Amino acid sequence: MRVRNNYNECLTNLACSVRKYFGLEYRHNSLDYIDKILDDRKPDNVIVILFDGMGSRILDRILDSNDFFIRNRLKEITTVFPATTTAATTSIITGLNPIEHGYLGWDMYINSIDKTISLFKVSEKGKQDICLDFNTIKDKLDNDSIVEDINKKGVDRAFELFPFGEDKYDNLDDMLNKIIIETKKDGKKYIYAYDDEPDYTMHVSGTYSKEVVDLIKIRNKKVEDFCNKIKNSIVIVVADHGHIPVENIFLSDYPVLYDMLERTTSIEPRACSFKVKKGLDNEFRELFINNFGKDFRLYDKEDIINSRLFGDGKEHEFFRDAIGDFIAIAYSNKCLIDNNNTFLSHHAGYTDDEIYVPLIVIER
Repeated sequence: MRVRNNYNECLTNLACSVRKYFGLEYRHNSLDYIDKILDDRKPDNVIVILFDGMGSRILDRILDSNDFFIRNRLKEITTVFPATTTAATTSIITGLNPIEHGYLGWDMYINSIDKTISLFKVSEKGKQDICLDFNTIKDKLDNDSIVEDINKKGVDRAFELFPFGEDKYDNLDDMLNKIIIETKKDGKKYIYAYDDEPDYTMHVSGTYSKEVVDLIKIRNKKVEDFCNKIKNSIVIVVADHGHIPVENIFLSDYPVLYDMLERTTSIEPRACSFKVKKGLDNEFRELFINNFGKDFRLYDKEDIINSRLFGDGKEHEFFRDAIGDFIAIAYSNKCLIDNNNTFLSHHAGYTDDEIYVPLIVIER
């Protein structure tokens, strides 16, 4: 298979440039053009702001050429595989590829507890309660973040800002104000800020709904105003993935194929992992291609491992069981649904709209 993610120029490599600038070890190549900006300017503040779902091609359709994000977009790079928050934000937070950090998608099968877990919810797929079995092994997915490593080293300082958790910010204005306050403190600092929009609204109202257009235009304007209030800083604005409008296919409508599955699907509806009952691989492949071959390409475990679809690096201990027997990757607008959670807009497939993200760099 041809891997479309450029693992020499993706979110992992951006994270490695940050690690390099702060004197940390890094496992993959950094981005030389980001390294040069940081080395030439030697800013006190390196600020990475990630807007969930704000792909590069989406910006092209919503913003004008003279808008702040477009003017300051250095280039577009790829996200990791799959193009989803769980995998991509973990890569930019750590500097590791998905094969290494183990966060392969929203839902992931974990063999040692024989359950499919919605990782960021810490619950079993389709359930709301915390999965106690997963809690006992969750530390095996723990990876030191850039922020943790900088603070552990003790030479410089680092901060994270999220719209959830104990120290959450209240809204976009609050997030940007908190960053401004930190930039005024003495010393060399790394600040990472995550915003769950426009992704959240895209899912429920559509990729190009008025609500989404307004959210992106507001962020374009407010980040511009924010950048005019800070000094001695490099601001990098990125996204974890893009979005496309989707149509949902319910696997339960295909009972012969559905009955071939040993367990529920996992990873993502547009990068869908299947575990097939013993001895049915060839029948499953043929039936899947007959039904969905126009919209998905089906790859078996050997294809996935040999292609390094999830990036280079040491395999996480959960990896091989988690990928199942096959992964179907969407090249059209379809989602494969094995529950009742459906959206108007989604990601994790292999269209340009999903895999390309903006690399916006502002020097102050």
